[in-house]
Amino acid sequence: MTDILIVEDDLELSGLLTDFLREEGYVVSAVDSGERAVQLFERYGAKLVVLDINLPDVNGFAVCSKLRENTDTPILIVSARTGKDDKLNGLGLGADDYIEKPYDIDILIAKIKGIFKRRYQRQMISASGVTLNLADRTAEIDGKPVELPAKEFDLLALLIENQGKALKKDYLFNTVWGSDSDSELQTLHVHINRLRQKLGDDPKNAKRLLTVWGVGYKFV
Repeated sequence: MTDILIVEDDLELSGLLTDFLREEGYVVSAVDSGERAVQLFERYGAKLVVLDINLPDVNGFAVCSKLRENTDTPILIVSARTGKDDKLNGLGLGADDYIEKPYDIDILIAKIKGIFKRRYQRQMISASGVTLNLADRTAEIDGKPVELPAKEFDLLALLIENQGKALKKDYLFNTVWGSDSDSELQTLHVHINRLRQKLGDDPKNAKRLLTVWGVGYKFV
């Protein structure tokens, strides 16, 4: 999974920000169109999206709205559109912050570091009787230790981090296994079934790991 997806049609600015972020140790991908941003995100995922509004095809507001249909990944809007209505629109669509251009790159990077610290340096996540320790990768289900192989752990963590949201099968597979994996989508179904067994879920009447027909799965 990419750490940061930059969506910016100013190639000079995009390249500069990409270089600075890579120097900070982040894995960065950059695109110059809204359509490409959605395609790339759905295929590979990202931990943070830095999103311009004025794009050559669909605008950034539409991209923000589309991404929010399936994920709560942090979205940081960076735009030359500084009007109050634009800011309210972006925040109302689910952006986590709205920064005006021109910006101080040190301030922007500080905000990005803050998001990563708050969001991804948590040691524990829990929901519906399941607790995952992200530091030592141990798991408890209903208070009892359970061994989870690496992919099962990563899959369950991704579902819990997006609790209540239906995640597409392709997104789950590409995020956990990677786009260059030799595995097939059927691998996802196998791991879902294994997780349900450990969760004590009956596939026909699941209580925690649900199938969303035509979409994928969600954890409730």
